[in-house]
Amino acid sequence: MGLLYMLLVIWKLYAIRIYFSYSFDESLKQFFIENYLIISATGIRLMAIWLLAFHLYHYAVMEISIAKDNARLQMVAHEAQLQQLSAQLNPHFFFNSLNSVKALVSTNPSKARRAIDLLSDLLRNSLYGNNKGLIPLSDEMNLVNDYLELEMIRYEDRLQILVKVDEHVNDCKILPLSIQTLVENAIKHGIAQQKNGGKISIVVTAEQGYITICVENTGRLNGLNTATGLGLKNLRERLELQYRSKGSFTIIQLPGERVLSTIKIQVS
Repeated sequence: MGLLYMLLVIWKLYAIRIYFSYSFDESLKQFFIENYLIISATGIRLMAIWLLAFHLYHYAVMEISIAKDNARLQMVAHEAQLQQLSAQLNPHFFFNSLNSVKALVSTNPSKARRAIDLLSDLLRNSLYGNNKGLIPLSDEMNLVNDYLELEMIRYEDRLQILVKVDEHVNDCKILPLSIQTLVENAIKHGIAQQKNGGKISIVVTAEQGYITICVENTGRLNGLNTATGLGLKNLRERLELQYRSKGSFTIIQLPGERVLSTIKIQVS
């Protein structure tokens, strides 16, 4: 390419000299000998710069394509992890719910029938309503309310419930089965372990760009298997996958035999 550039430029310059200068009588051979080194060096330099720019452009295009492919692969892997965790969580949730229904079959058949209706609604919502990565908080609370009604049939006066949800957060998107996991954990490891039962309070607020979900229950933290329990372990992993540093989960012991579980999510 540098050689071709040299020949074309020398021919062009020679033709211009002849056309515009009537006194120019130098031969093409002599003109070539006098100028080929400078013009060839210039041509090689220009072609080298052009080739470098050409290869840099295609390298950048290739890197961008690879980055996009890697981002898509990470997204697919990310969704697969979330789906796998949800698949583990749903059977765990319904297994515990079936145990609640089982306890009522022999003692109170009418309540058992109502419990079965609630369980069928829970199953329908889980199978058809939680296919997306995130769901409105109002949908999650509908699921929680059905679950709490199911457990109130079982525990009767031993279970007291307080629910306060800021109306401004109803449309905010959260992980499915996140609040339900905290409530289920509070009943299983808190209320169920108390002879006289206890109280569960669910408070959801929004302030300073964060949604804060607090589930407080009667009980002691040392009775909660927070390290290896499937529900809380999956919740932590799902929060980490979905929100990274923008989502957190904590569980602490409060004075007066109260346990507080908190999910905090940054919203855009």
